[in-house]
Amino acid sequence: MTVSVSPDIVGALNWARGLIGAVDARVLLRHVLRCPAARLVSRPETVLNQTEWSHFQSLVERRVAGEPVAYLTGEREFYGRSFVVTPAVLIPRPDTELLVELALAHFQDRRAVRVLDLGTGSGALAVTLACELNEPDITAVDRSREALLVAMANAARLQASVSFVLSDWFSSLAGDRFDLIVANPPYVASADPHLDEGDVRFEPQTALASGPEGLDDLALIASQAPHHLEPGGWLFMEHGYNQAARVRSLLTDAGFSAIASHRDLADIERVTGGQWLGR
Repeated sequence: MTVSVSPDIVGALNWARGLIGAVDARVLLRHVLRCPAARLVSRPETVLNQTEWSHFQSLVERRVAGEPVAYLTGEREFYGRSFVVTPAVLIPRPDTELLVELALAHFQDRRAVRVLDLGTGSGALAVTLACELNEPDITAVDRSREALLVAMANAARLQASVSFVLSDWFSSLAGDRFDLIVANPPYVASADPHLDEGDVRFEPQTALASGPEGLDDLALIASQAPHHLEPGGWLFMEHGYNQAARVRSLLTDAGFSAIASHRDLADIERVTGGQWLGR
Protein backbone atom coordinates (compact mmCIF):
# COMPACT_ATOMS: atom_id res chain seq x y z
CA MET A 1 0.00 0.00 0.00
CA THR A 2 2.92 2.35 0.74
CA VAL A 3 4.25 4.51 -2.11
CA SER A 4 7.77 5.90 -1.78
CA VAL A 5 7.75 8.85 -4.20
CA SER A 6 6.05 11.96 -2.84
CA PRO A 7 3.12 13.07 -5.03
CA ASP A 8 1.42 16.43 -5.34
CA ILE A 9 -1.93 17.12 -3.67
CA VAL A 10 -3.91 15.72 -6.61
CA GLY A 11 -1.87 12.54 -6.65
CA ALA A 12 -2.10 12.05 -2.90
CA LEU A 13 -5.88 12.48 -2.94
CA ASN A 14 -6.32 10.16 -5.90
CA TRP A 15 -4.28 7.48 -4.15
CA ALA A 16 -6.21 7.81 -0.89
CA ARG A 17 -9.67 7.97 -2.49
CA GLY A 18 -9.30 4.45 -3.77
CA LEU A 19 -8.76 3.25 -0.21
CA ILE A 20 -10.89 5.36 2.14
CA GLY A 21 -13.14 7.62 0.08
CA ALA A 22 -12.92 11.28 -0.92
CA VAL A 23 -14.22 12.96 2.24
CA ASP A 24 -11.92 11.15 4.65
CA ALA A 25 -8.99 11.62 2.27
CA ARG A 26 -9.47 15.39 2.20
CA VAL A 27 -9.87 15.65 5.97
CA LEU A 28 -6.70 13.68 6.62
CA LEU A 29 -4.66 15.57 4.02
CA ARG A 30 -5.80 18.91 5.42
CA HIS A 31 -4.72 17.68 8.86
CA VAL A 32 -1.28 16.67 7.60
CA LEU A 33 -0.73 19.90 5.67
CA ARG A 34 -2.40 22.03 8.36
CA CYS A 35 -4.26 23.96 5.70
CA PRO A 36 -7.81 25.10 4.91
CA ALA A 37 -9.92 23.19 2.40
CA ALA A 38 -9.44 25.93 -0.19
CA ARG A 39 -5.72 25.19 -0.46
CA LEU A 40 -6.39 21.67 -1.72
CA VAL A 41 -8.28 23.24 -4.62
CA SER A 42 -6.25 26.40 -5.22
CA ARG A 43 -2.79 24.76 -5.12
CA PRO A 44 -3.30 21.18 -6.31
CA GLU A 45 0.17 21.07 -7.83
CA THR A 46 1.88 21.44 -4.44
CA VAL A 47 4.19 18.48 -3.83
CA LEU A 48 4.15 16.94 -0.37
CA ASN A 49 7.54 16.63 1.28
CA GLN A 50 8.64 13.18 2.39
CA THR A 51 7.58 13.70 6.01
CA GLU A 52 4.10 14.87 4.98
CA TRP A 53 3.68 12.01 2.53
CA SER A 54 4.77 9.38 5.04
CA HIS A 55 2.46 10.82 7.67
CA PHE A 56 -0.46 10.89 5.24
CA GLN A 57 0.12 7.30 4.16
CA SER A 58 0.26 6.19 7.79
CA LEU A 59 -3.05 7.89 8.59
CA VAL A 60 -4.73 6.42 5.52
CA GLU A 61 -3.54 2.93 6.47
CA ARG A 62 -4.90 3.37 9.98
CA ARG A 63 -8.21 4.56 8.54
CA VAL A 64 -8.34 1.50 6.28
CA ALA A 65 -7.99 -0.58 9.45
CA GLY A 66 -11.09 1.16 10.80
CA GLU A 67 -9.66 3.77 13.16
CA PRO A 68 -12.02 6.78 13.35
CA VAL A 69 -10.98 9.95 11.55
CA ALA A 70 -11.57 11.98 14.72
CA TYR A 71 -8.97 9.94 16.61
CA LEU A 72 -6.54 10.24 13.71
CA THR A 73 -6.82 14.03 13.59
CA GLY A 74 -7.39 14.45 17.32
CA GLU A 75 -10.42 16.69 16.94
CA ARG A 76 -14.12 16.81 16.06
CA GLU A 77 -16.53 19.70 15.58
CA PHE A 78 -19.53 19.99 17.89
CA TYR A 79 -22.03 22.84 17.77
CA GLY A 80 -19.66 24.96 15.70
CA ARG A 81 -16.60 24.47 17.91
CA SER A 82 -13.58 22.20 17.55
CA PHE A 83 -13.05 19.74 20.41
CA VAL A 84 -9.98 17.66 21.20
CA VAL A 85 -10.80 13.95 21.21
CA THR A 86 -8.72 10.92 22.15
CA PRO A 87 -9.52 7.20 22.48
CA ALA A 88 -10.34 7.92 26.14
CA VAL A 89 -13.63 9.57 25.12
CA LEU A 90 -16.53 9.02 22.78
CA ILE A 91 -16.45 11.01 19.57
CA PRO A 92 -19.06 13.82 19.76
CA ARG A 93 -21.91 13.25 17.33
CA PRO A 94 -24.42 15.65 15.74
CA ASP A 95 -27.34 13.82 17.40
CA THR A 96 -26.12 15.02 20.80
CA GLU A 97 -26.49 18.65 19.73
CA LEU A 98 -30.23 18.13 20.36
CA LEU A 99 -29.43 18.20 24.09
CA VAL A 100 -27.90 21.65 23.62
CA GLU A 101 -30.94 22.87 21.70
CA LEU A 102 -33.31 21.68 24.42
CA ALA A 103 -31.23 23.27 27.16
CA LEU A 104 -31.21 26.57 25.32
CA ALA A 105 -34.95 26.38 24.64
CA HIS A 106 -35.64 26.12 28.36
CA PHE A 107 -32.90 28.24 29.89
CA GLN A 108 -31.41 30.67 27.34
CA ASP A 109 -33.21 33.64 28.90
CA ARG A 110 -32.17 32.79 32.45
CA ARG A 111 -28.97 33.88 34.17
CA ALA A 112 -26.75 31.77 36.43
CA VAL A 113 -28.51 28.47 35.72
CA ARG A 114 -26.99 25.52 37.58
CA VAL A 115 -26.28 22.74 35.08
CA LEU A 116 -24.98 19.20 35.58
CA ASP A 117 -23.50 17.24 32.67
CA LEU A 118 -23.39 13.55 33.56
CA GLY A 119 -20.70 11.45 31.89
CA THR A 120 -19.12 14.45 30.24
CA GLY A 121 -16.51 12.55 28.17
CA SER A 122 -14.84 15.12 25.92
CA GLY A 123 -16.73 17.89 27.67
CA ALA A 124 -18.59 18.80 24.48
CA LEU A 125 -21.93 19.34 26.21
CA ALA A 126 -20.62 21.09 29.31
CA VAL A 127 -18.28 23.40 27.41
CA THR A 128 -20.89 24.24 24.78
CA LEU A 129 -23.49 25.12 27.41
CA ALA A 130 -20.92 27.17 29.29
CA CYS A 131 -20.38 29.18 26.10
CA GLU A 132 -24.03 29.44 25.06
CA LEU A 133 -25.93 30.11 28.30
CA ASN A 134 -25.91 33.36 30.28
CA GLU A 135 -23.22 33.06 32.98
CA PRO A 136 -24.18 29.50 33.95
CA ASP A 137 -22.78 27.46 36.81
CA ILE A 138 -21.71 24.24 35.06
CA THR A 139 -20.60 21.03 36.75
CA ALA A 140 -19.38 18.13 34.62
CA VAL A 141 -18.72 14.65 35.99
CA ASP A 142 -17.17 11.48 34.64
CA ARG A 143 -15.93 8.30 36.28
CA SER A 144 -12.91 8.22 33.96
CA ARG A 145 -9.96 10.35 35.04
CA GLU A 146 -8.57 10.18 31.50
CA ALA A 147 -11.82 11.51 30.07
CA LEU A 148 -11.86 14.39 32.55
CA LEU A 149 -8.37 15.41 31.46
CA VAL A 150 -9.61 15.66 27.88
CA ALA A 151 -12.66 17.64 28.97
CA MET A 152 -10.54 20.00 31.05
CA ALA A 153 -8.27 20.61 28.07
CA ASN A 154 -11.28 21.49 25.94
CA ALA A 155 -12.62 23.88 28.55
CA ALA A 156 -9.27 25.63 28.75
CA ARG A 157 -8.94 25.71 24.98
CA LEU A 158 -12.37 27.31 24.53
CA GLN A 159 -12.13 29.50 27.65
CA ALA A 160 -15.20 27.94 29.22
CA SER A 161 -15.86 28.04 32.95
CA VAL A 162 -16.72 24.48 34.04
CA SER A 163 -16.19 22.64 37.33
CA PHE A 164 -15.06 19.04 36.80
CA VAL A 165 -15.70 16.25 39.29
CA LEU A 166 -14.49 12.64 39.26
CA SER A 167 -17.72 10.80 39.99
CA ASP A 168 -19.63 7.65 39.08
CA TRP A 169 -22.84 9.45 38.08
CA PHE A 170 -24.15 11.18 41.25
CA SER A 171 -21.90 9.41 43.76
CA SER A 172 -19.72 12.46 44.55
CA LEU A 173 -22.53 15.01 44.42
CA ALA A 174 -24.29 14.44 47.74
CA GLY A 175 -26.52 17.43 48.55
CA ASP A 176 -25.91 19.21 45.25
CA ARG A 177 -28.98 20.35 43.30
CA PHE A 178 -29.30 21.74 39.79
CA ASP A 179 -31.78 23.49 37.53
CA LEU A 180 -30.86 21.28 34.58
CA ILE A 181 -29.29 17.85 34.21
CA VAL A 182 -28.18 16.63 30.78
CA ALA A 183 -26.78 13.21 30.04
CA ASN A 184 -25.58 11.20 27.08
CA PRO A 185 -25.02 7.94 28.96
CA PRO A 186 -24.16 4.49 27.62
CA TYR A 187 -27.33 3.04 26.07
CA VAL A 188 -26.25 0.17 23.80
CA ALA A 189 -27.16 -3.38 24.77
CA SER A 190 -24.06 -5.21 25.98
CA ALA A 191 -24.44 -7.98 23.37
CA ASP A 192 -25.25 -5.66 20.47
CA PRO A 193 -23.18 -6.84 17.46
CA HIS A 194 -22.64 -3.22 16.36
CA LEU A 195 -20.14 -2.85 19.20
CA ASP A 196 -17.76 -4.96 17.11
CA GLU A 197 -18.28 -3.00 13.91
CA GLY A 198 -17.09 0.29 12.41
CA ASP A 199 -15.71 3.20 14.37
CA VAL A 200 -17.23 2.13 17.70
CA ARG A 201 -14.71 -0.73 17.92
CA PHE A 202 -12.13 1.92 18.84
CA GLU A 203 -14.27 3.89 21.30
CA PRO A 204 -14.35 3.16 25.06
CA GLN A 205 -16.85 0.33 25.51
CA THR A 206 -17.73 1.45 29.03
CA ALA A 207 -19.12 4.66 27.49
CA LEU A 208 -21.26 2.72 25.02
CA ALA A 209 -22.79 -0.40 26.60
CA SER A 210 -25.13 -0.52 29.58
CA GLY A 211 -26.62 -3.87 30.49
CA PRO A 212 -28.55 -6.46 28.49
CA GLU A 213 -31.06 -3.92 27.12
CA GLY A 214 -28.87 -0.82 27.21
CA LEU A 215 -31.10 0.72 29.87
CA ASP A 216 -29.15 0.25 33.10
CA ASP A 217 -27.56 3.71 33.25
CA LEU A 218 -30.66 5.46 31.92
CA ALA A 219 -32.71 3.82 34.69
CA LEU A 220 -30.18 4.79 37.37
CA ILE A 221 -30.08 8.42 36.23
CA ALA A 222 -33.87 8.67 36.04
CA SER A 223 -34.30 7.28 39.55
CA GLN A 224 -31.58 9.37 41.21
CA ALA A 225 -32.00 12.68 39.37
CA PRO A 226 -34.92 13.87 41.57
CA HIS A 227 -32.51 13.98 44.52
CA HIS A 228 -30.35 16.45 42.58
CA LEU A 229 -32.91 18.70 40.88
CA GLU A 230 -34.41 21.90 42.18
CA PRO A 231 -38.23 22.02 42.06
CA GLY A 232 -39.09 22.96 38.50
CA GLY A 233 -35.78 21.61 37.20
CA TRP A 234 -35.39 19.54 34.05
CA LEU A 235 -33.67 16.29 33.08
CA PHE A 236 -32.84 15.47 29.45
CA MET A 237 -31.24 12.16 28.42
CA GLU A 238 -30.06 10.94 25.05
CA HIS A 239 -30.94 7.32 24.25
CA GLY A 240 -31.15 4.73 21.49
CA TYR A 241 -33.44 4.90 18.47
CA ASN A 242 -35.88 2.35 19.95
CA GLN A 243 -35.74 3.29 23.64
CA ALA A 244 -37.93 6.40 23.85
CA ALA A 245 -41.03 4.64 25.19
CA ARG A 246 -39.01 2.80 27.84
CA VAL A 247 -37.28 6.01 28.94
CA ARG A 248 -40.62 7.81 29.20
CA SER A 249 -41.77 5.00 31.49
CA LEU A 250 -38.63 5.37 33.61
CA LEU A 251 -39.30 9.08 34.06
CA THR A 252 -42.95 8.44 34.86
CA ASP A 253 -41.99 5.90 37.53
CA ALA A 254 -39.54 8.42 39.00
CA GLY A 255 -42.27 11.06 39.36
CA PHE A 256 -41.40 13.45 36.55
CA SER A 257 -43.96 15.65 34.80
CA ALA A 258 -44.20 17.14 31.30
CA ILE A 259 -42.43 14.07 29.92
CA ALA A 260 -41.73 14.16 26.19
CA SER A 261 -39.39 12.68 23.59
CA HIS A 262 -37.68 14.87 21.01
CA ARG A 263 -36.60 13.96 17.49
CA ASP A 264 -33.16 14.45 15.95
CA LEU A 265 -32.41 15.53 12.37
CA ALA A 266 -33.08 11.97 11.18
CA ASP A 267 -36.59 12.20 12.70
CA ILE A 268 -35.68 9.64 15.39
CA GLU A 269 -36.79 10.07 18.99
CA ARG A 270 -33.31 10.66 20.38
CA VAL A 271 -33.74 12.63 23.63
CA THR A 272 -36.37 12.24 26.33
CA GLY A 273 -36.85 14.59 29.23
CA GLY A 274 -39.14 15.68 32.00
CA GLN A 275 -39.61 18.29 34.68
CA TRP A 276 -39.21 17.62 38.39
CA LEU A 277 -41.85 19.56 40.34
CA GLY A 278 -40.81 18.22 43.72
CA ARG A 279 -42.79 16.30 46.29
